[in-house]
Amino acid sequence: MSFFKKIFSSEKKETLDKGLEKSKSTFFGKLSKAVAGKSKVDDEVLDNLEEILVSSDVGVNTTLKVIERIEARVAKDKYLGTDELNLILREEIAGLLSETNSGEDTEFTIPSTKKPYVIMVVGVNGVGKTTTIGKLAYQFKKQGLNVVLGAADTFRAAAIDQLQVWADRVGVPLVKQSMGSDPASVAFDTLKSALTQNADVVIIDTAGRLHNKVNLMNELTKVKRVMQKVVDDAPHDVLLVLDGSTGQNAFEQAKQFTAATEVTSLAVTKLDGTAKGGVVIGISDQFKIPVKYIGVGEGIEDLQVFNKFEFVDSFFK
Repeated sequence: MSFFKKIFSSEKKETLDKGLEKSKSTFFGKLSKAVAGKSKVDDEVLDNLEEILVSSDVGVNTTLKVIERIEARVAKDKYLGTDELNLILREEIAGLLSETNSGEDTEFTIPSTKKPYVIMVVGVNGVGKTTTIGKLAYQFKKQGLNVVLGAADTFRAAAIDQLQVWADRVGVPLVKQSMGSDPASVAFDTLKSALTQNADVVIIDTAGRLHNKVNLMNELTKVKRVMQKVVDDAPHDVLLVLDGSTGQNAFEQAKQFTAATEVTSLAVTKLDGTAKGGVVIGISDQFKIPVKYIGVGEGIEDLQVFNKFEFVDSFFK
């Protein structure tokens, strides 16, 4: 299908295939059991498939859409063999995701009309927020962009230290204050510094205490407001980082954050260490917010731009 024409470099594709290995092997293990002894796709196979998709963290709503699409194929083609099920799944999920206007990029890009382009990164502690910032900084710097980081997660000394390690590793400046400082003040200083340094991209880390704490959301609103005193339309992107290995909990965090603050894009991390990779398909379908990046390994190159067709191709290969 034309869906799969646009592909990554072979090296990136290999990393993606490897990163989804656990999810894939678990999924196909269940699928082969479901179709054992069956030659055609019937109601029983579809019931089993529904259960497999839900248990693979694709999500109930997205699963029902996929099943409906496959039922329509069965009705139209009259006979579908179980040996074709893998290809059909790949085509129908790609078709479903093609209805969202995101997940079609293949490169790390920022709009040339915004300088500095300000990214505010949000998410609960432990999801891989700081690592994602470091890897993003690396990718942008690799393209010759001038990057500045801001350590506005001032509630944890470890967060500031960890970001400093990444800044040193990537070779970009970090604006920071002491632990317990006002996060909005750090954001303000970061943007001031970025303007002085003629930065192209600014990435600001924020506190990640539990997503159900109202005061955290108030804090994020304040950080945004203070940023706008320096760059009037900042932040240009509010990136929510989610831990893919938490499956349905990632859905819940996305719901909570998107309800409380204006999230404009998503990054789903730790997909290499989990069998819950299907969560990306569900999140991509369910939220009207684009999944921009996925983490498929621990290496500095293992943060990838999310391309939905490449993802589906790797998942159902």
